[in-house]
Amino acid sequence: MKVTKDSAFWHLAWLVPLLIICMLISLSVGSSSLSVVDSLRIMLAKVPFLRTVVDISDIRTAYITIVWQVRLPRIIMSALVGGGLAIVGASFQGLFRNPLADPHILGVSSGAAAGATIAMLSGISLSFAGLGAVGIFAFIGALITVFLVYRIACVGNKVAVTNILLTGTAISSMLSALISLLMSLNHDEIEKVYMWTLGSFSAATWKKILFLMIAITAGTLILLIFAKELDLIATGEETAASLGVDTAIVKRCVIVAASLLVAACVSVSGIIGFVGLVIPHCIRFFCGPKHSRLLPLCMVGGAIFMVICDTLSRILIPPSEIPVGVVTALFGAPYFILLLQKNKRKAGY
Repeated sequence: MKVTKDSAFWHLAWLVPLLIICMLISLSVGSSSLSVVDSLRIMLAKVPFLRTVVDISDIRTAYITIVWQVRLPRIIMSALVGGGLAIVGASFQGLFRNPLADPHILGVSSGAAAGATIAMLSGISLSFAGLGAVGIFAFIGALITVFLVYRIACVGNKVAVTNILLTGTAISSMLSALISLLMSLNHDEIEKVYMWTLGSFSAATWKKILFLMIAITAGTLILLIFAKELDLIATGEETAASLGVDTAIVKRCVIVAASLLVAACVSVSGIIGFVGLVIPHCIRFFCGPKHSRLLPLCMVGGAIFMVICDTLSRILIPPSEIPVGVVTALFGAPYFILLLQKNKRKAGY
């Protein structure tokens, strides 16, 4: 395969090292600061063939524990969630032919929040695949919401874009009202529910990362399989159908895969906005709209963005921590406004 300046491999050649650098810097900063070199040594010492070569005896055991058990799981989880949300945002923007589409457009976030709220208020205690009751209920709530949206929006075997977007908005509003009602009836739990909706990676564990990796790998592979079909659908459903694309099947598969991916992300981190909206547009600036390039680059770009935002959430006001969803909104909201203004100018308003 020929590698050109327009290929995904060319851009990955500098995006992946940038991601590694961001992760190493994030490992080194915090309440207990380490040098980047020491963080790298701790990481290399865990590699089977290098542990006898890399000497970390001069580094305090507490620092090794902080890096390996606290910071690294959090950083890996933030990278996975950021990449997952970004790739879903790019897929939805192509599928719905809407530059303002994001991973939560089908009401996934509201469904997850409703499930998490029910788990918190009911006091249910259970665990599966590293997820507690809140994560499990959030995951189930997100999937049920997408299923309802899809079934309601379906007309026969066809799903009109307008129908599914309007249905998603309606279901999301209904669930938001339900959450508000539950919170008003349980004042003591309002802060817990509210903080969950702002997103956080503070509860990251290796078991959650394994669950997340399985879901993201499965969802991403399916989305990549339909990359060419997304290119055609983005130009218009009629055009895609005339070229032999079964748009109904493509929509169904993309929605199912993307919803699985978003549900997994939300269940471990809470609701984090703007990542799936901002990153795909940024990546398109230098790689173009072709989904076979756009999707893998969005995965890495989203990971970089989320690692940076999570690092800032930890270090801006020590010893307190800012919810990561607040940081992403501070970056994403201005970009969203600029995007709206750009669309208005294109429309001649």
